[in-house]
Amino acid sequence: MYLGDEMHKAKAMTWYRIAQIGNLGLLLLWHFVHLIVNLWYFALGLGQTLESYLISRGLLKRYNSLDSNRVRYLAVVMDSKEAGQTSEVIKLLQHLEDIGIKHVCLYDPEGLLKKSKEAILEKLTYVKLYEEATKSDSLVRKDITLEFASFSDGKKAVLKAANYLFKKNYLCEEQKEFVCTESHIDEALKAIGCARPDPDLLLVYGPARCHLGFPAWRLRYTEIVHMGPLKSMKFGSLIKAIYNFTKVHQNYGT
Repeated sequence: MYLGDEMHKAKAMTWYRIAQIGNLGLLLLWHFVHLIVNLWYFALGLGQTLESYLISRGLLKRYNSLDSNRVRYLAVVMDSKEAGQTSEVIKLLQHLEDIGIKHVCLYDPEGLLKKSKEAILEKLTYVKLYEEATKSDSLVRKDITLEFASFSDGKKAVLKAANYLFKKNYLCEEQKEFVCTESHIDEALKAIGCARPDPDLLLVYGPARCHLGFPAWRLRYTEIVHMGPLKSMKFGSLIKAIYNFTKVHQNYGT
């Protein structure tokens, strides 16, 4: 009986040691994979930084042929954390001005950029608010038009447009059936004064890879590019994103 107990304990100890070795092996494997992934992202970030530097210095010749006029309207979307970095937002707009972008929409869900509007405008030399520019018969060519938008603007526009379409199409006794189309929405937005241009390109700054509630009806043909954290913004990366957009051929449905 004593011998059987000893054998049982020895077998249990053997399995326990095997389990420990297995756990140690898995832990080492996890750390190895983690190290490989970190090295990969470090190398990727280093490569992007080097590429951005070469682009900003004009050493990569293909980016020197950038035609900024292809981007008629550019939107920049950022989350609340990024929107609070006013100095970085100003730096971004100055870069866009240097590239030759003339019409920009700044959007964040909570409207923090609107609260920083005065601080942003006083740091830019040639800038007009979108509302002021549209009232003018002619725009100075060197001026940048700047639109500030937030999530609440989209909600208000949808509500007003829905009320407009309801009054026009459902309160009329002669109207038996109404099918809402894209043209009807455009008409309603124009009628209530909420029509805004559709961005050709939308740049997203922050951890989220989405448009963060930017009005969906303005994104029908928009290219969306995630740019990473605003504090890591680089002039060369901006040039690359805009250059890549200008080389994309868009097919529009009928």
